Order: sequence, then C-alpha cells, then structure tokens
Amino acid sequence: MFSGIIESLGTVRARTRDRIEIEPRVHFAQLEIGESIAVNGACLTVAAISDDGFTADVMPETWQRTTLGELTDGATINLERALRLGDRVGGHMVSGHVDGTGVVTALREDANARWVTIATPDNLIELVAEKGCIAVDGISLTVVDVFEAAFTVSLIPVTVAATVAGAWRVATNVNLEVDLIARYVARTVAARDSSAVLATAARQG
Repeated sequence: MFSGIIESLGTVRARTRDRIEIEPRVHFAQLEIGESIAVNGACLTVAAISDDGFTADVMPETWQRTTLGELTDGATINLERALRLGDRVGGHMVSGHVDGTGVVTALREDANARWVTIATPDNLIELVAEKGCIAVDGISLTVVDVFEAAFTVSLIPVTVAATVAGAWRVATNVNLEVDLIARYVARTVAARDSSAVLATAARQG
C-alpha cells in the first residue's frame, strides 16, 4: 500500500521489453529486492539494485494499461516506496493498481493554485466523487468538481514543484486510481443488484 505522497522524482535510465531501470533523485536507503515502489502510481517490484537506482520487471499488461508504455529514456517519473506499518498516511490509501488512464484537457492558474481538468473513462468517472480522493500519476489529490466525463483538481505549488504534475500539459496522459472505498462499494452494490435480479428471475421462473 501507498499513500500518494511522492517521495522523489526519478529518471528512466533505460527500458527493455520487460524491464525498466530507474534512478531516484533522492537516495533510497536500505532498498531491497522484492520491495514495492509506485512508479507514476503503478506498483512495481524491485528486481535488481545498483549503486544509484533499481530495476523493476514490467508485465505486458502494465505497459498496455498504464502510461508506463509511453516512457522513454530520460523521462521524469514519480516514485513512492510502499508504506511500513506505523507510517503516517499523509494522503489516502493507494494500492498502486492503476484503474485506467485519463487525459489532461485544461489547465488554469488561479493565484497560488493550478486547476487541472482530466477527461476520464465512463467506467471510472462514476466512481469519482466531489471532495473525494483520487490518485493521479500516483499523487493523492482531492477532487474539486465532477462532470459527465471529467473531473478537476487544484494543485498547490509544492505539488507542482515536487512531482510530474508540474510537467502536465493539455493532452498529457495520466494514470488514475480511484478511491479504494468507492471501488469496493460499487462492487458490493453491483453484486447485490445482480443477486436481486437472479432471485427475482428464480421466483418468476
């Protein structure tokens, strides 16, 4: 589990068909093989460690379902190590399992805030709640407004400066992970409705 508080930016040093090599810009002490690290919000497992970074395996599903497939050598990325028992959760509970991708469609400066509008797939927008939480490229953000097919967030200067959000532009693709509670409530309601339909059909049959 993660909290959506980015620990460091990182640089993609190299990528192959099934691996990605990353150099954090802040030294990760006591990094271990098998450890989980969120890369732009996608949970990856450390497969090898070097003096200045680490390598992670990436499955075809991850390349295809997230924006990691768009990364090139030299790209800047968000990094967060997995939470340890007893750590503060400064953002919200994030699993690192990306639900889908969205597209930045508008940016607006408002005093010390930067408003960002993100177009969102139909199957995810129904799980996004006004004033609820969402992870965008692994960053824990509060939803300001929700529309039919998009939502807005407001970024503070620290977020703009310390994460890849500062490089977001119109047409940038971003990873989205909806709030875990919303996801499981939706699944529970769907299962209950399905059971009700089956029960009604059985009675009528």
